[in-house]
Amino acid sequence: MEQSNSRSEMKPSGTPSGQFKNAGMGSSSVSDSVARGRDAIGAAASDAMNAASSDLQSLRADLNGLKDTLSKFMAEAGNEAAKSAREVTSNLADQASGVAQNVADKSAEIASATTQQVKTFASELENMARRNPIGAMAAAVLVGVLIGVMGRRS
Repeated sequence: MEQSNSRSEMKPSGTPSGQFKNAGMGSSSVSDSVARGRDAIGAAASDAMNAASSDLQSLRADLNGLKDTLSKFMAEAGNEAAKSAREVTSNLADQASGVAQNVADKSAEIASATTQQVKTFASELENMARRNPIGAMAAAVLVGVLIGVMGRRS
């Protein structure tokens, strides 16, 4: 008896008749589920792409701002370095000019003093020669002999 019941419920493919009805409903239910899943995945992917695009735009804006800030900083640093270099160069030039002026002034003073002393010495020799002509001639001969002796040794 069980065999006859099982045969009456079985279709030629070997599946019970109730399963065909459920399979037909299950097939549309599975299709609907797959479609809903696909739509949900598409929506999630779209939301993720929009969020990523927004984040990328924000990141680009931040990087552009950083680039601008860095450019301004480098320009200001360069300007400050150039300004400092000009100040140092100006200070060194002023100091060198001052030192050169001091050296020139001292040299002029020394030259003037030396010239004055030579003139004084020459006038003194002339006065001595006028007061004592024989002594002047003896001194001239003595200087000549010394120069001669020194010339022979060389």
